Amino acid sequence: MEKRALNKLLTVVLSVFLIILVITFSIGLPIYFRPFYYMQIESLGVEADTWHTKEEIKEAYDLLLDYLTIPNREFSTGVFQYSESGKSHFEDCKRLFNLNLTLFIISLIVVITIYILHKKKKITICRPCGYNFMLACGVGALIFFVFLIGLCSIDFDTAFLVFHRIFFPGKDNFYFDPYTDGIILILPLKFFERCAILIGSVILLSLLGFIIYAVIEKKKVSKN
Repeated sequence: MEKRALNKLLTVVLSVFLIILVITFSIGLPIYFRPFYYMQIESLGVEADTWHTKEEIKEAYDLLLDYLTIPNREFSTGVFQYSESGKSHFEDCKRLFNLNLTLFIISLIVVITIYILHKKKKITICRPCGYNFMLACGVGALIFFVFLIGLCSIDFDTAFLVFHRIFFPGKDNFYFDPYTDGIILILPLKFFERCAILIGSVILLSLLGFIIYAVIEKKKVSKN
């Protein structure tokens, strides 16, 4: 493959994996930054809904997140009961969490590797229309995510259901009965809505950052 074609290919690869990096990082924020949940316990009314203390709720949440994010942890929901169906759903969630972490690590390695190759002048990252590749990357992804967020904001309940239908095909174990799966009471729909807002906000701000950086950098290049 000639060098020019290789540069174009690697620029496309870099753009794709940079977007994946932003998405997986954004998804990981509400998962790994547990204070995001802690600070919402009161506003979500979880204590009143469950008749359990904040400490018991935090312990149950931590045990569940430990299972979902740390290898070889036993499944536990603390003082809250769970069914085998509920447990199987969290097993499915664990696989998705692991997938997100794997994609984050892979995308980080790819982005760093291509950047290093570029800095060492082994390859040249293309500049579409004279702009940093981040402009096209940011604009393209931004249009898609604004459209997606717009749909979700119209009816989050439906969007939440569609999400589960897509990522848990052929399964209905995500329908929790609070009488048999009390753990769901500490994870109300409002919490997931706020998670979606956090994820969407980080993605949008990152993409806007790409665009602003590319425009400012182009002006600096033009001056020089």
